[in-house]
Amino acid sequence: MKYIAKKAVTMLVTLLVISILAFLAFEVLPGDPTTKMLGTEWTAERAAVLRHELGLDVPLPLRYLRWLGGFFGGDLGVSYSYSQPVRSLLAGKLGITAMLSLIAFLLVVLISIPLGLLLARKEGSVLDRVFSALTQITMSIPPFFIGIIFTSVFGLALRLFVAGNFVSAKESFWGFLGYLFFPALSIALPKSAMTVKLLRSSILSELDEDYVRTAYSRGHSRKSALRYHVLRNSIIPVITFLAVTIADIVAGSIIVEQVFIVPGLGRLLLLSISNRDYPVVLSIIMIISALVIFVNFLADVAYQLVDPRIRLK
Repeated sequence: MKYIAKKAVTMLVTLLVISILAFLAFEVLPGDPTTKMLGTEWTAERAAVLRHELGLDVPLPLRYLRWLGGFFGGDLGVSYSYSQPVRSLLAGKLGITAMLSLIAFLLVVLISIPLGLLLARKEGSVLDRVFSALTQITMSIPPFFIGIIFTSVFGLALRLFVAGNFVSAKESFWGFLGYLFFPALSIALPKSAMTVKLLRSSILSELDEDYVRTAYSRGHSRKSALRYHVLRNSIIPVITFLAVTIADIVAGSIIVEQVFIVPGLGRLLLLSISNRDYPVVLSIIMIISALVIFVNFLADVAYQLVDPRIRLK
């Protein structure tokens, strides 16, 4: 219990530090939101009036405390660019990014677990060597570059989808899922390669343990030993890695959404940064950071429950 409490405190402190750094970042960046909002009608007098209306003329520490209190109270402020509550603006975007992340995670599981098991069973074969080389290459390719390749091949050449022709879930649920498939696959492939490599290594490491040799002596085949003995132990680090992967997938969706022009949180974040829409940017950063930190927290807790030795560290 002390371990979990310590991790929870660390999680909250980390989130607080991120909020401070994110808030301060916009103070040192060049540019002013009033410039974007007023456009060609900008004058020093109008800018001063607008800054007062937005509360930007309040001292920095007080502004931060007001924003932090509002954020944890559920009031995310009003968007400078869209003139609507940030909370309602993010509602639809969050659902798109959440679905994209979910599909990407499911693809990681569906690709990596069977393939990792297969390569461990076929250790040293041509299939193992080919796929080991492919996983090593795929691990080094960033998702956005895979997205560009998919857009060129499956979008422009094969015309399986049209980049930018997004289909909402209200229009067609299956069309919505179909449009998100290639962005999700772009995110999933590098993570799948890492998971395959981890699972294969974990299984082969377990195969050298004494209990496996005992299973062989009792008449178990390699396939039987893998299924009934090895898999249970070797899957533990993979489950922990997959939990952490969820956070990486959510973070990776920010760039991939730009490549495929998916109207999710990632695309909104980059547009809001260019427009100096601070309430939107800060809210998205905090939401993504909170999710990443919370998922890592759950992974630490789960791993501690599986391996009690961590409690002693």
